[in-house]
This record gives sequence, structure tokens and C-alpha cells, in this order.
Amino acid sequence: SGQIDANFFQHVPYMESFNTDKGFHLVSVGGTHVEPLALYSRKHASVDAFPEGATIAIPNDPTNEGRALLLLQSVGLITLDAAAGLTATPINVTANAKKFQFKEIEAASLPRVLEDVDGAVINGNYALPAGLAANKDGILIEGADSPYVNIVTVKAGNEADPRIQALMKALTSDKVREWIKVKYPNGDVVATF
Repeated sequence: SGQIDANFFQHVPYMESFNTDKGFHLVSVGGTHVEPLALYSRKHASVDAFPEGATIAIPNDPTNEGRALLLLQSVGLITLDAAAGLTATPINVTANAKKFQFKEIEAASLPRVLEDVDGAVINGNYALPAGLAANKDGILIEGADSPYVNIVTVKAGNEADPRIQALMKALTSDKVREWIKVKYPNGDVVATF
């Protein structure tokens, strides 16, 4: 409807899914930070301690479900069909030596089910309000090189708008980088610029 000049809450895979689903033409102007996804557990101190058949709760939305599975694959816990890409689901798991069971849960509910499962892969924006700090409480943490960097998006064609360029300059300033470091010393938010 043209009422918003920019938004600042999504990552590229989410934006692409949104564009496809809604017929929009949003584009990224640039990345700002990542809120690392992490695997948390109240029962196990490391990924190696997860028993055979352990239940791992993962987000059930298309982009974050794949993100969670890719995190688990990054340390060899599972193998995914390469063709699945960023939108992998448990159906795309081709190797699962420990026979993990995946429980697909609405992302906002994951902190609440943590006590009931062996582990849960939780988005940073839901972990923080639940008192979970990725670098302190997470046993497997997504890196700053994640494709899930939060981006500023605009309607295609508005990328060069001087107001948008000023917004990007402000959001990627040294002052903001320092503020992030001070506000989130545990790495719950990581500047990517």
C-alpha cells in the first residue's frame, strides 16, 4: 500500500518467501545484525550428550525450520538433501545416526517447551525475552556468517532514496556497532557490518 518506507525485522530467506507468497517486490538494502539461532537444552550439556532418539523441538515456519536443521547439520548431527536448501524440513533429512525425533513447534512457543524436550532450537528474538543468552546458555550457536542476517527492506525501486540511504548509514555506523556490543555482551545480537 506504500504506507511504509522501509522495514527492519526480516532476513533474506523470509523476505523471499514473503515476496513469493504475497506477490510483493521487496528488496534488501543491506544487512545490519544477526540474532543467532541456538540449540538450548535443560537436560544435556553438549550436543554429544544427546541420547539416541532424543527429541529436538524446531520452529515450524518455513524459513526458520530450515535454518534450525541447517544448524544441526553444521556439526554433523544430521544430513539434509542438498536440494532442499534453506527451506529444508524433517522430510529432507537423509542421515540421522542418532535417530533424533523432531517436534515442529510455533517459534514463539519454543522457550516454553524447553523443559519437555531434550533440546530446542530457538530464534534469538524469542530466546532473549525467555532469559536465554546464546553464548551463555546455547550449546550450539549460529555464526555471524549466517544467511539469516537481519536486513532493511524497501519496495523495489526505492533503494537509492536518500532517506533510505541515510537510514542505512545510521544503522551501520560505528556508534550502533558499539551500542550492540555494550547492550548484548553475550553475543545475543551481533553486528554484521
